[in-house]
Parts: sequence; C-alpha cells; structure tokens
Amino acid sequence: MINDITQSAENKMKRSLEVLQDNLAKVRTGRAHTGLLDQVEVEYWGNMVPVSQAASVTLLDARTIGVKPFESNMASKIEKAIRDSNLGLNPSSVGDLIRVPMPMLTEERRKDLIKVVRGEAEDGRVSIRNVRRDANEHIKKLLKDKEVSEDEARRGEEAVQKLTDKFIAEIEKILSAKEEDLMAI
Repeated sequence: MINDITQSAENKMKRSLEVLQDNLAKVRTGRAHTGLLDQVEVEYWGNMVPVSQAASVTLLDARTIGVKPFESNMASKIEKAIRDSNLGLNPSSVGDLIRVPMPMLTEERRKDLIKVVRGEAEDGRVSIRNVRRDANEHIKKLLKDKEVSEDEARRGEEAVQKLTDKFIAEIEKILSAKEEDLMAI
C-alpha cells in the first residue's frame, strides 16, 4: 500500500516537472529554437494544427528559424499565424521559405522574463509540495485505519519526503539553466 502511494506520488511529481519544462520552453530567449513555434497553430484542411504539422521547421542559424510549408498555399496562413501568436515575432517570406528572425532581448525584457520563469518554477514547487501533502494525508489515513504500522507510515513519509527533495532540486537545476540561458547575450 505504501509503495503504491509513493509510486503514485512519484508519477504525479514527474508530471509536474514535465508541465514546468513545457511552460519554460514557451519563454523566449534570444536564441532561436524550433520548439518556440510548437504552440503556434494554423488552420490546415479545416483543423487547427501546430505549425510543425503543416510545415518543416528548421534552424537557419542561431537567431533565425526557417519554416517551409508542405503546401505552397499555406505560406501566408503560417506567416499570419506566427505574426498573430503573441510571441513578438515578425516572420518574412522569401519564396516558399518563411524566415523568422529572433529579435534581440533588452536588459529590461530579460529581467521581466526571469520573473516569469521564477514564477513558473514556484508553481512547480507548489505542485510538488501539494503531491507530498496528499501522499502524507493518505499515509496518515492508512495509519489511523490501522492498515499499516507506525514504522511503515514513518518510512512511507520519509520516502515521500526524499522524492519531494529530489524533484525540487531538479526544479532548481532547470530554473538556473533557464535563467543562465536568458541572461546570455
């Protein structure tokens, strides 16, 4: 029973970490990366799909993303979707290739983005602590119902705490890497 609780807690903590990584990937740095366009959707044959399903997305250089639509009639739709995506990007078409240059980040904008990143990290830590709280409450309920001994309950709570410490340390590592990436010129 305790093993099931700790396994469930670990899975939920992994999911929280994945959500954090997805959220941080959406925060734009000065460098180009193809994942930046993952949340941009375009209408393709009547359905809204990510740009990567309607075009080939590649890096042309460190500061430019290249988008080559699978069908030439999609170029204007993709360009409009990128422009309207609220990412602050200004794509331009060169033949059937859409070039998406990354604008330079100002120092003020970098500091704002770091605040956003720290907020996301704090949300991740809170999520992991909530998983810990739920697991510990479940263990205490088992103890109260006399389904486990006090020693088993204590070991279970220690195991959950170790998981919590491990995942919070992982969040700190991800946060420092993202901050470093944002401050790099």
